[in-house]
Amino acid sequence: MDRQDAIVFLEKNIQSKNLIKHSLAVEAVMKKLAQRFGEDEKKWALAGLLHDIDYETTKDDEKKHSLVGGKMLREIGMEPEIVDAVITHNAIHGIPRGSLIAKSLFCTDPITGLIVASALVIPEKKLKSLTVDNILNRFKEKSFARGANRETISRCSEIGLTLEEFAGLSLEAMKNINDKLEL
Repeated sequence: MDRQDAIVFLEKNIQSKNLIKHSLAVEAVMKKLAQRFGEDEKKWALAGLLHDIDYETTKDDEKKHSLVGGKMLREIGMEPEIVDAVITHNAIHGIPRGSLIAKSLFCTDPITGLIVASALVIPEKKLKSLTVDNILNRFKEKSFARGANRETISRCSEIGLTLEEFAGLSLEAMKNINDKLEL
């Protein structure tokens, strides 16, 4: 599947503009991580773009989220490594993440939300004005952006990155698409 087909598939299954923006953010960070690790950028970007493909149909039953998405991706012929990464990004299932792509998607999903929330509380409300220090300070505030699970984000250590490195790489990736994110 090429990116354009993936966008069409995403927009067919996701109506929420904010969820599409989230998917684009995760795609950008995953692509940047693939570059960092010398992995297949297209594959990693697709995993990020489509990781929440089932969210609107499973949002009321977290136990189904990602399992339905994995099934949807399997049915359209997505390669098994992407399907596995999508399925295992939902911690509720307790399925071990064995591959680098799966571990990366797991910690990338919540950091994008933390970065967006951090941008929205600075005066400019723009990614270009956000710094890694802003993100790290907000990371320490447990009551800030509660949906951005700090323990999950901290699992960036499993892919060999410090929290500061991970936040910096993620911020850079998202700044590169700030027009699409409208931030």
